[in-house]
Amino acid sequence: MLEAPLIGIGRHRLAVDGQGVTTLVAFHGCTLHCKYCINRQCLRPDGVARTVTTDSLLEELTIDNLYFLATGGGVTFGGGEPCIRSAFIEEFAQMMDQRWNLNIETSLHVDQKHLDRLIPFVSQWIIDVKDTNPSIYHNYTGGQQELVDNNLRHLLSHKGMAERILVRLPLIPEFNDNDCIQRSRSYLEHLGIKHFDIFTYRRE
Repeated sequence: MLEAPLIGIGRHRLAVDGQGVTTLVAFHGCTLHCKYCINRQCLRPDGVARTVTTDSLLEELTIDNLYFLATGGGVTFGGGEPCIRSAFIEEFAQMMDQRWNLNIETSLHVDQKHLDRLIPFVSQWIIDVKDTNPSIYHNYTGGQQELVDNNLRHLLSHKGMAERILVRLPLIPEFNDNDCIQRSRSYLEHLGIKHFDIFTYRRE
């Protein structure tokens, strides 16, 4: 059994991390360093709450099986960046009740090999694009927007994928504005994205 470090597990989440009642499993570790990160412990060496195996995680999540089945819910993997734990998620997906939905909350700032491993199992991709302007993206995250763009295009090349993607476009104080969001949305709609979540980051 594979194992992975977590920063936490949140049960009984309704309509915030996918359809129905979901359990959010948040991994330690991330590929970005976002200025307003809400889960900073995912980058700290001492930020690991505990380590789980696929088997122990399945046993823990199965307690909410009735909720998942009654509402069309399931498990959502977040973090941190869950896609870097693609081998763990793949093994878990093969073990879980196949009636559960499996969702991923991701920045897509990962090597494409991780996406290819996950595509067969993911019900919904919740993608935090942040901004499609490379300069704004780099200033806010420290990462490369081109990698996100290429991975998004790769996902969209798979049949029916547009209906399984929700893109989050935040207004990020001191980094972008409403005009930036509209430019990002127009660009992403041109690529084929249909579903958006537009909101404002609250600085702590």
